[in-house]
Amino acid sequence: MFIAIPLENKPSWKSPPWMTVLLIVINCMVYFGWQQSEERAVARAAEGYARTALPAIELPLFVAHLEEASRRGDRRIAAPLARAARQMLKGKQYAQLYELMWQEGRFRQQLLSGEAIDADTPRYEEWSAARARFAPLEPRAFTSRWAMSYESGAGVQPVQALTSTFLHGSVGHLLGNMVFLFLFGFTLEMALGAFVYLAFYLLCGFGASLFAGLFYDGMGGLGLGASGAIAGLMAMYAVMYRMRRIRFFYMLAFYFNYAQWPALVMLPVWMGFELVQHVIGGAQVAYMAHFGGLLTGAVLMGIYMQLQKVETPVDVEGEARKAADAHRQLVDEAVRRARKHTDALTFDRAARAWREAARLAPADLKILRAWFESARHEPAGEDFHAAARGIFKLSGRTEQERELQHRSWRTYCERAQPVPRISDNTLHALARNFVRQGEFADAQALCRMLEKSAIARPHPHWSGTLALLANGLARSGRMDEARTWLPALQRDAPQEAITRWLADSRP
Repeated sequence: MFIAIPLENKPSWKSPPWMTVLLIVINCMVYFGWQQSEERAVARAAEGYARTALPAIELPLFVAHLEEASRRGDRRIAAPLARAARQMLKGKQYAQLYELMWQEGRFRQQLLSGEAIDADTPRYEEWSAARARFAPLEPRAFTSRWAMSYESGAGVQPVQALTSTFLHGSVGHLLGNMVFLFLFGFTLEMALGAFVYLAFYLLCGFGASLFAGLFYDGMGGLGLGASGAIAGLMAMYAVMYRMRRIRFFYMLAFYFNYAQWPALVMLPVWMGFELVQHVIGGAQVAYMAHFGGLLTGAVLMGIYMQLQKVETPVDVEGEARKAADAHRQLVDEAVRRARKHTDALTFDRAARAWREAARLAPADLKILRAWFESARHEPAGEDFHAAARGIFKLSGRTEQERELQHRSWRTYCERAQPVPRISDNTLHALARNFVRQGEFADAQALCRMLEKSAIARPHPHWSGTLALLANGLARSGRMDEARTWLPALQRDAPQEAITRWLADSRP
């Protein structure tokens, strides 16, 4: 067994894939509404059948039919099935045999048409009367009426080629198909629009059914299920994305994994798998319906894309995640190179390598700290000043950022050559962060530097920084230190409330 499921997109519930959901609802309604009702009616009829004279006449002929079909190599009727039927007949399990006969359309057709039992058959009169009494109790056939018939002489069935795509053989068959319908359908609906998507879905199912009829005609049995139409969606998906690499979850037998493959590569893989299964598999699965659906979907999508531009849906979150992963790999490689130089104590090379890592991740505290520590061995070098600026430009929103800024500021002031090279804007931000940390000595030292600059060249942030410092000092109970800034406040920030309050509270 081979399964490949794309993981490239997620449905957008702002613009929901309502046509895909509607198709799923219709399939479920048909199965749970009509087909299961038919199954229950057949089970009730089987109980009544077992109490008539018909089993003794019909069922030996039916079992003989199964055994003969098995001997002829009919792939639909395996030897174990024929042997099980013989055992049920011996055990008088007439109800179970009736249900099996209901499904075996070829014998049932022969029975009702008078081919299996004719006027020369012993007990014909008894059979004819019993059959006439029982016939009104049998349910009307639903699944066999609307499914594709592979009996000899069934001919072209255009209506059933379409309706059979909404029928299923079991709950597991239905649920499996609906999962794949959703996984491939919502992406194609986003790309094509609801009604073009619906038309292509129906055409794929129609083409799959007719294609299967070419291979299974005369084999007996019924063709039903949405898998042919869904195979068409799979092919349309592959043709639409072409050589774009799509992330798939795949399972081969008991092995499963994730991989990124060009989407179009999957088309011959899927088609090849269906051909192999057709050759080696049984007749319980219509693999050529899948192949026909793949072929129909590929042709339809190829023609449509020649006539109409198709915008392939983009998973914004997925693309962002892939970009983030690729970026993280670049950062990790840069860090690896930088650590190699750091471990070798070649600090000039390490500083350059850490600079590259910081360019890729300018807000990474560990990288900035490592760059600064490597560059401080060359205090006149540009890397030392640049690393300091990178740290000082951090927002200071977290305690870790503020602590790094404070430690780095002290080291920078001690070692920077010939003098610190930091812009006034950055110094203002640092002063404010130091006030918030309660590092008032460094905050005041910075403000003295800024005061000199403000006198020579007024700065738009100076009055706010000064007021923040005075407020911080006052609230910390350092009133004497706060009052030392009153002259500057009265000169540069007379409108601030702290200025008036300090002036009014002078001893």
